[in-house]
Amino acid sequence: MDAFSTPDVPERADSSPAAPSPDESALLADGALPRRDFLRFAGSAGALLAAGCAPPVAFPAAPARGVSDAKTTTGGGQHVVVIGAGAWGGWTAYHLRKRGVRVTLIDQYGPGNSRSTSGDETRGIRSSYGDRATGELWTPWARSAIARWKLFEKEWAPEFRTSFFHETGDVIMRATREPFITRTIELWKANNVTHEVLSGDEARKRWPVIKADDITVAITEPDAGVVRCRAATQAVASAAQKMGAKLVLGRVRPGPIVNGKMDGVVLDDGTVIRGDSYVFACGPWLRKLFPYMENRARIPIGHALYFGVPMGDTRFQFPNLPSFNFPGVTGWPMLPVDSRGFRVRGAIAPTVAAGAPTPPPQPAASNDPALQDPDLSPRWTNQDRVDGARRFLAARFPILANAPLLETRACHYESSVNQNFIVDHVPDTMNAWIAGLGQAEGFKFGPVIGEYIAQRVTGNDGDAKLQKAFALPTEQYDRPPG
Repeated sequence: MDAFSTPDVPERADSSPAAPSPDESALLADGALPRRDFLRFAGSAGALLAAGCAPPVAFPAAPARGVSDAKTTTGGGQHVVVIGAGAWGGWTAYHLRKRGVRVTLIDQYGPGNSRSTSGDETRGIRSSYGDRATGELWTPWARSAIARWKLFEKEWAPEFRTSFFHETGDVIMRATREPFITRTIELWKANNVTHEVLSGDEARKRWPVIKADDITVAITEPDAGVVRCRAATQAVASAAQKMGAKLVLGRVRPGPIVNGKMDGVVLDDGTVIRGDSYVFACGPWLRKLFPYMENRARIPIGHALYFGVPMGDTRFQFPNLPSFNFPGVTGWPMLPVDSRGFRVRGAIAPTVAAGAPTPPPQPAASNDPALQDPDLSPRWTNQDRVDGARRFLAARFPILANAPLLETRACHYESSVNQNFIVDHVPDTMNAWIAGLGQAEGFKFGPVIGEYIAQRVTGNDGDAKLQKAFALPTEQYDRPPG
């Protein structure tokens, strides 16, 4: 047990709590949390782990461009409060602990909850960013992330007696060799990424269950994969706790800024938790916490649908089919362990046959203010999205055209005008950070971005190009959200 690990706290026969351990006293002494709340909120997810603790993942084996590993930066006795235990917050806590930093991790609903951006069941892990202005930066980071997810699987999956990362491979199919295809291949070659370029005939021969009569080119990333998102988010938070981080459940607001420093964060019950630094990795809640972000971020809702595969037919299950990308639609086969189903995301617009008239535009969605609030927004997937997914299945996976819909998932994601991540100081502070705006791609980068955030918070600004790329955007959207 390291210096920051917290043992199970025994209860006396009269149900009064035992005296604080030395480790608890370190947290309680600075007025961070009353002991009764500490006992109520601290680290239940850590109990998911087996008694033995896996060693920290050897991420130096998968270095990320512009990011230093823990050996080059130490915590120096710091206490960092991380707000948000999703993909970015959990990985930040994990990497801060590797640097010897004392960590309090706070989440209002808990890691992997259904309101969070990390609350879906699965996420694709690939590096095909030829359609992004940020592709030159993101591609090598995504490659490091793929390697790190595999290392996390190797080190931690046995501890949880499950699996997280599945190497499905990924295929992108197009009717023409469009710029996305060309640029992705260029980025892959520049980063020595193993890939294939297939003709339409080759693609049809390899995956006969896919109806691809119009496809002339397909590109593959054989070692891409899919992660069980909710399970992995909870596992990372649990691993961070096993390494000594303290998990607190509660809603916070930023404390006052005094002489350029934030002075604590305040729970709803008035409890103040103080640290040397604060990281707000709150996803769509950043707009609620910081007015500065109101017109610099958008939080649309993405929907994923999971369909049942035919009984006894393994063609639509891992490892017999890769994840796939068609214009406007992504998805992947059913994964083992929990078998949520065959996943489809996108596919709202009706398919228009060649030469057919374009259908009239549909009326705009209602300007419901609740849709801009991640606490209040409904995650209901409407019939239009179900119908769109079924049209896609009929067009590309006709055997699944009438497959039963097993479940739907929806989450807010974050985007900005500059289409890049944010890792920068809260305005007017030297010790508080905003980390977010994953641009609907942030989950896969968790193992890398978490280390980068930890590096910055512990005093190493690192690569100037990254620092500039991840600065708070000065641009704003033309009009407020709604």
